[in-house]
Amino acid sequence: MQLELSKKEFRRLLDMVYIGNWILNSARGDDRFEDYDDLEEKLFSLCAQQGMGALSQVWEGHIYPSHAYEEGGIHEAIADYEDAVFYQILAEELARRDLGLEDSDPEDFTELTERMEDYLDEFEKNGLDDINVELE
Repeated sequence: MQLELSKKEFRRLLDMVYIGNWILNSARGDDRFEDYDDLEEKLFSLCAQQGMGALSQVWEGHIYPSHAYEEGGIHEAIADYEDAVFYQILAEELARRDLGLEDSDPEDFTELTERMEDYLDEFEKNGLDDINVELE
């Protein structure tokens, strides 16, 4: 397979592969999807020949994204995504709880959507400051 990319496209591909691998593997501990790690290594091994050597580093015989790459804003993008997903899931779970829909879907999603929007508006204004959990 032959794929031609501009430098900008190659850089974007690095970001997409890194983010994808992070989502798939960051919470898996020793049970990683190694084929995704291998693909990430393969792409980052091309950085030097693309004039982007600062984006990769060698450690114990393997090529990894460099500290400069990892500290260059990619984790802020991941954190933004994680925050959005967290609040969306929390809003849906709370709305389902309020409407008694924990294990089912409504025939009309209007009420569920409206309740979720109420929660999302609250989270946007106050984050989690007004959330209270009573532990038994």
